[in-house]
Amino acid sequence: MRADATVGAPGSATAYVDRVREDTRRWFERRTSSASDWPVEFLVARKGTTRVSVVLPALDEEPTVGEIVAGVRALADRTGLVDEVLVIDSGSVDRTAAVAASAGARVVHRDDVLPGHGSRPGKGEVLWKALDVTAGDLLVYVDADLTDFAERFVTGLLGPLLTDGTVLMVKAFYDRTVLDGSAAGGGRVTELMARPLLNAYLPELAGVVEPLSGEYAARRSLLERLPFAAGYGVETGLLIDTVIRHGLDAVAQVDLGERDHRHRNMAALGRMSAEILHTVLRRMAPGFEPEPALTQFRRAPGGGVVPVVGEVSGPDRPPMITIPEYSVRT
Repeated sequence: MRADATVGAPGSATAYVDRVREDTRRWFERRTSSASDWPVEFLVARKGTTRVSVVLPALDEEPTVGEIVAGVRALADRTGLVDEVLVIDSGSVDRTAAVAASAGARVVHRDDVLPGHGSRPGKGEVLWKALDVTAGDLLVYVDADLTDFAERFVTGLLGPLLTDGTVLMVKAFYDRTVLDGSAAGGGRVTELMARPLLNAYLPELAGVVEPLSGEYAARRSLLERLPFAAGYGVETGLLIDTVIRHGLDAVAQVDLGERDHRHRNMAALGRMSAEILHTVLRRMAPGFEPEPALTQFRRAPGGGVVPVVGEVSGPDRPPMITIPEYSVRT
C-alpha cells in the first residue's frame, strides 16, 4: 500500500491528513510500502552474501506451525533468499516440535539455549534466545499461529532491509479478518490500549499502523544491542528502543495484506495488555516498577465471582551482546 493511495483513497482520512504531525506524515510517506513492491527475484539479486534467518517462536502451535515452516522452506529451496528456518519452542506440551522438524525446521527448546542464564516464560524470552542460536545478519520473526501464511510474510519484510542500509527494523501491518473494518490493521489490544498509550508518550509513532505486529524483521546488529522485554511486551519494547536510540527513520513498515490467526479470549488479551503497559512504563517512566501481577475475575461454578491473580511481567533480558557466551560465539 503506497502512502499516497492511503491518503487519497475514497472514504479515507484525506480531510484529516493536515492534523497528522509533520514528522509522522513525512515518515509514513517515505517508509511505508507494500509486499508487492518487493518481488522475490529483485530481493535475491540484492541479497548478496547477507544471511537471512526466519524464526518462529512457538508454544503449542501443532495445528499451524508445520504449514508455515513448509512455506518458508519452499521459499528457501526455490530462491535461496532464506538461509535457515528455526522454530524455538517455549515449552510446548503438544507435537509442535515434531511437526516443525518434520516440515523442515531446526527446532530448539528454550531451556537448551544459554542454560546458565535459566529460562523464563513468555514470548520475549524465546525471541531473545533465538539470537544465540541463529546465524543470520537479518532476522525475520513470524508468529507460529498464522493460519494463512504466504511468502509475502517473509519477502515483504526483507525488502526495505535489503535495499536501504539506513533501515534497521521493518514492521508488518495487515487487515485482520476478525475485525469489522473500522480499525484497519490493529487488533483489539492495539486499538484499545497500545495505540492510545504510544500516542500519549511517543506521538511520533502515530504513523506505525501495527506496533504490536508479531511479524517483523531487523538487523542482528540492532537486535543484539537492545534489551528484550518479557512476554508480549517484546515487540513494543524493541520498537520504542529502536526509535529512541536511532530515530524514527530507522523503522519502516510494510503492508502484508490480510492476516488470520488463532484468537485469544478477553482474559488473555487483558494479560497481554498489562505486559505491554509495563514495558512502556519501564521505558517512559524511569524508576517506576509496575506491580508484577494482574487481578482478573471468573465466574464460580456455584455462583458469584472469584479473583484470579497471575504474574504478567518480569524484568527485561539484557542486550545479547553483553552475554559472555554470545560474545565468544560471535
